[in-house]
Amino acid sequence: MKKTFLVLALFGSIAFTFAQKSDYSQIEKTVWYYLDGDTQKDYELLKKAFHKNATMKYVSSKKGYTESNALEAFKSIQGKEPETNRMNRIEYINIAGKSANAKIEVVYPNAVVVDYMNLLKIEGEWKIVSKIYSMKRKKK
Repeated sequence: MKKTFLVLALFGSIAFTFAQKSDYSQIEKTVWYYLDGDTQKDYELLKKAFHKNATMKYVSSKKGYTESNALEAFKSIQGKEPETNRMNRIEYINIAGKSANAKIEVVYPNAVVVDYMNLLKIEGEWKIVSKIYSMKRKKK
């Protein structure tokens, strides 16, 4: 009985670890669709990352609290801005079942943007369902 339990516990642990690694890779891929799509101003890549009802929220000194549909916001600037000179980094990814979050740092020559992405595994695919962010200007 003890050996059976140990084998089942070990197998369950291995299966869970494999599932987590698989989910981690899928989440990372989804986040990179966002990062590459935003950097290259490629709306088709951005669409791969976001759920159609995903929200984007931030607070600015001029407008205060702002909320919008993420894909609509990205589509509105499609073709209006050139590819950006920036460095992208995923700081962490946390997974809890079918939900996850990721912290991203985007470094521009004059500013640093920190994005917090919330993701859900919907019909087997990880999608960003909400993004909040903050920008800090670098001192010259």
